[in-house]
Parts: sequence; structure tokens; C-alpha cells
Amino acid sequence: MSDIISVAAINDMSGSGRCSLTAAMPILGAFGLQCCALPTAILSNHTGYDKYFFDDYTDKMERFIEDWKAYDMHFGCIYTGFLGSEKQIDIAEKFFSTFREENTKVLVDPVMGDDGKIYSTYTYELCEKMKRLISHADVVTPNVTEASILSGIGYSGDSISAETARAMAEAICTLGTQNVVITGIKRDGKAINYIYSPNGEHEYCSPIVPVYYSGTGDVFASIVCGFLAKGKHIHDGVEFATKFIEKAAKYSYEQGLTYLEGICFEKFIKEICLL
Repeated sequence: MSDIISVAAINDMSGSGRCSLTAAMPILGAFGLQCCALPTAILSNHTGYDKYFFDDYTDKMERFIEDWKAYDMHFGCIYTGFLGSEKQIDIAEKFFSTFREENTKVLVDPVMGDDGKIYSTYTYELCEKMKRLISHADVVTPNVTEASILSGIGYSGDSISAETARAMAEAICTLGTQNVVITGIKRDGKAINYIYSPNGEHEYCSPIVPVYYSGTGDVFASIVCGFLAKGKHIHDGVEFATKFIEKAAKYSYEQGLTYLEGICFEKFIKEICLL
């Protein structure tokens, strides 16, 4: 039996911008994992750009499920990112029921909003359906805005206290998951990623870089996914991802990259290969 582990990554594909599948595929590959991409949409650039091409893949997604099932594909981990409609969440649930086996792990990155606002493509109904998807997840990686939506605790900025982070995580766990990682907390000049799990809670900190780079959450979730798929400790994954992004963001800022270009993770990807 092959030692190669496959990860199914359900997310959009942006040709430019270092986000979504264009971040997940090289990062998971660096872990020695096969990344099997199921695109939810194809874009020329991510939606932070003023101009971009967008092709919705909703009506094509179930064909992937049919073909992959026909070829008896197996996945050590399933990882979801941007899902743009209620139907896409239904399809993701169908994917779980079709391919999840006893040892298959599921990571849900609930890409719903930022800075206290849900994305323009999202509705109240879609947010509620995301809560249902989370019931299937082993790990959930919301930012502060998304943690607020999922927990029902009002958004008051990204500078939340440790007590508020814990309350949010505990509320999200009632949806059915066990491991919650709240990313992008800002406090005392630091960027904080907070993990709440059966093995305890911890905050992993790094200095704040003056530029907030698009796609950073995708890089973070992809690294955590790699640790999860390889059977490594989830706390180790969050710690490594925090340090990795700190270095990549600092380098990107020194190189003058704009927030649209995303963080230059390629410079440091060899560190993942050495894990």
C-alpha cells in the first residue's frame, strides 16, 4: 500500500495573488502530500483587485465527485476554503459523506468575511449553512470576524482578549468541532493565532507587519492542513505556521510587495520540505 497521502482541497483558483488553491497546492506538495484540487471557481486574480475574470464552477463540482469515486480515490484529509453559495456547501457535505473514511481528517477554513463584515457574496442563510458544515470538521480556522459570526458573539474589532477568544472557541465547539484556531487577533503590537483544543489552549504571537497581505489566511490554513494530514500535533502546526508567516510577511514587506500580491511564501517553502 502506498505511503503517499492525498488531500482533497475544495477552494477557488485565483491565477494571481498567492491565495486559495495557488497557495494550497505548493504548500501541501512541500509536505510530500498529493493535493487534489476541486475548484469552486476560477479567477484571473482574487477579488481584491478592481478587475478580475470569474468563472463559477458550481455546476462542475459534482462531476469531480463522480469521477473521483469511479476511480476509488482515497483522502487522508479534506480541506475546504471559499464556498460561494449554499449549493456549494451542500456539495462539500456530499463530498464528506462520499470520501470520508475512519481516519480521514477534515479542516474547514470558513471564508466568510473580514474587518467585521461578511463578504458581498455571503448572506445570513449562507453563514448559517457554514455552521452546519463545521459540524463535520476536525479543525476550524476562522479569523476574528468569522469567529464572531460562528459563535454569535458580537464583533468589536480584532483586538479581542484571551477570555473573548476562549468564549468564541467554546461556542464554535458546540457546533460539533473540537479544534478551533482563531487567526489574526491583534493585541499589544502583536498578531496572535489562538488555538483551543482538547489538549489545551495557547496563543502563538508574532510582530505585526505594516502591510496586511491578502491570502495570508490561506497560507496559514494550508500549513495547518499539512500537519493534520501527516498526523502531527495540531499545536505544532499552529506554532510553525505562525513563525513561517512572520518570516514570509517580513520578507514580503522588505521587498515592497503590495497587499494584493500576497506574502512571498515561496522563499521559505524549503523549510516545510525539511519537516
